[in-house]
Amino acid sequence: MPAALVDEIPGVVLAVFAHPDDAEVAAGGTLARWAANGSQVYVCVCALGDKGSLDPSTTPEVLVELRKEESAEAGKILGLKGRYWLGYPDGEIDNSLALRAQMVGIIRKLKPEVVLAPDPTAVFFGKTYVNHRDHRAVGWAVVDSVCPAASSPHYFPAEGPAHSVSKLLLAGTLEPDVWVDVGVSIETKAAAVVCHKSQIGERRDLVAASVRRRASDAGQRAGTRFAESFREVVLW
Repeated sequence: MPAALVDEIPGVVLAVFAHPDDAEVAAGGTLARWAANGSQVYVCVCALGDKGSLDPSTTPEVLVELRKEESAEAGKILGLKGRYWLGYPDGEIDNSLALRAQMVGIIRKLKPEVVLAPDPTAVFFGKTYVNHRDHRAVGWAVVDSVCPAASSPHYFPAEGPAHSVSKLLLAGTLEPDVWVDVGVSIETKAAAVVCHKSQIGERRDLVAASVRRRASDAGQRAGTRFAESFREVVLW
């Protein structure tokens, strides 16, 4: 069967991820393509990024400010409408009532048609990578916030009138079933990813090449040159 390609351009998009660079890495091509075609694209970053360094001499406070600057630069490149910061320390995110209330409030304020998030069911990637607990916690919190909380007036009534999200797209999934053709935006994604210098150091060319290679691998499954893959949940 041919791969299922997501062709529609949503009016409002909210991407909720754990760390400052996650949205760019997981879905930067999709976000850039939609923004260039008129979508209002927002990113919500749940964690501070305060532990995202292997350098013991780096202080968390300096790292947080640096990562915010990097994110601002990346956001301009992607064409984001705005970015929300929830401010949880790295490694301390839980699918809590408080976090869901924050997410529901943002969803009801922005009224997105599509919400992107990490797939919380993806844990072990082969024998070499275990998915970060922050990714999994954020993924479950987004799923629970979208369905049923944001769509029901009786959940978190103080956060505003209910809003029903039409579609969830879960990134970093082991079970992709839809793809977005990012051939027109792959270089924009690469440029946004390499803004996160605190994470990649001087390896800008290598990282950009890796972005293209991963998108090319997904593109082979999608029947396009470059693609990003997602697990789709159609809600309304």
